[in-house]
Amino acid sequence: MRSAAIQGVKGAFSHLAAVRSLGEDVAVFEARTFDDLFSAVSDSSADYGVVPVENTLAGAVQRSMDLLLERDLHAVGEVTVPVRLCLAAPPGTSMENVRRVASHPVALQQCHSFFGRHERMEPVAVFDTAGGVRDLMDGASDYEAAIGSAFAASLYGAEVLEFDLQDNEQNFTRFLVMAREPVEPEADDCKTSLSFTVDHRPGSLSEALDVFAGAGINITRLESRPIPGRPGEYSFYMDLGGASLPDQDAAVSRLCDKARAVRVIGRYPAER
Repeated sequence: MRSAAIQGVKGAFSHLAAVRSLGEDVAVFEARTFDDLFSAVSDSSADYGVVPVENTLAGAVQRSMDLLLERDLHAVGEVTVPVRLCLAAPPGTSMENVRRVASHPVALQQCHSFFGRHERMEPVAVFDTAGGVRDLMDGASDYEAAIGSAFAASLYGAEVLEFDLQDNEQNFTRFLVMAREPVEPEADDCKTSLSFTVDHRPGSLSEALDVFAGAGINITRLESRPIPGRPGEYSFYMDLGGASLPDQDAAVSRLCDKARAVRVIGRYPAER
């Protein structure tokens, strides 16, 4: 049986991503932090790590991005999960009896309209969305309801009092599946994730990016992250798509002539 490390507890959106990418029988390893998640894969406590890297509303998941650049793991897949938030409570709870509602701070921020309609309800920040539901159902909480996924509510035996609390329906989180060894994708429609650094001079980044424009390769994501201990210098994270793998590989080879350092994080089938 394959195993996957996630940040948080079972029932989290990362758990959903693990199921969608690796199958319903995947064994889930709960990691408290993203550092613990990467370590679990590195030390073989888990076969894979399912790592959130960006959300359509909140943007990049910064600690995940830093670890992608720092740790020697390989991206072998991607999956995008819609973030649909519900109000979960012990069976038999009525809306009138809910005064305190717990969830992760980001989830609470994405439910302004819900709290505007229920001004008597007080949002309570907790470490994890699914953890809030779990602790509520374990009786280890001082709140009457929690905001999380319907998956978490079902997993812990909670009743859903209201669905789709999120303010914006276009709320999705993209995850990368990380492993100790790379894969060689067989599909025609593939992506390449990589990191690179360039010389600290005018035009160096433009010269690097022109490699892909000239080859007709789409840069689907570009992020900069500060290099620790080197103020004013950055590493760049990039996702490539829209071309065959041989064309992507050829462009990455040309990038090596323009950049100071290049590392391919992974090559994997693009999500359909």
